[in-house]
Amino acid sequence: MQLEIRPDPAEVGRARRWARSRLAGSGITADEPLAETLILLVSELVTNAVVHTGRPAVLRLRLPAPVAERGASATVRVEVADTSTRAPVPRCADGDATGGRGLALVDCLADRWGWSPDGAGKSIWCELDRCAQSRQSAAMAFGSGLSAYQDLAFEAV
Repeated sequence: MQLEIRPDPAEVGRARRWARSRLAGSGITADEPLAETLILLVSELVTNAVVHTGRPAVLRLRLPAPVAERGASATVRVEVADTSTRAPVPRCADGDATGGRGLALVDCLADRWGWSPDGAGKSIWCELDRCAQSRQSAAMAFGSGLSAYQDLAFEAV
């Protein structure tokens, strides 16, 4: 499933609402830590596309089938494709900066992430593994990987 994103900051909220509305059908409940982590990842990737490219983008979600139709684990994939060919570039953000930490958050919260050329632009994606056991909370996951990114922030352009 996918959502067309206009180059307007208001689209970030629309993308979060759209992603939340897709979760129930896949068996991911709103109070599950995975749901909030997924929404944060959607928010970060869409924000990067809107703010740093100023061009339309496409948000794609690949959600697992409902619990009865799958095994004990599944992978959730968030992907944002835009028409900018510029690769994600690390940035340093000082402690008072209000932005510049998006991809560091993605790196800490996602099980995997990356980017690749996609047609006339690029696609940035991340994946979360949903296991039968509960995932760590977003705060614990963020805290466990933060030290590697202490002085760096990333932006997708």
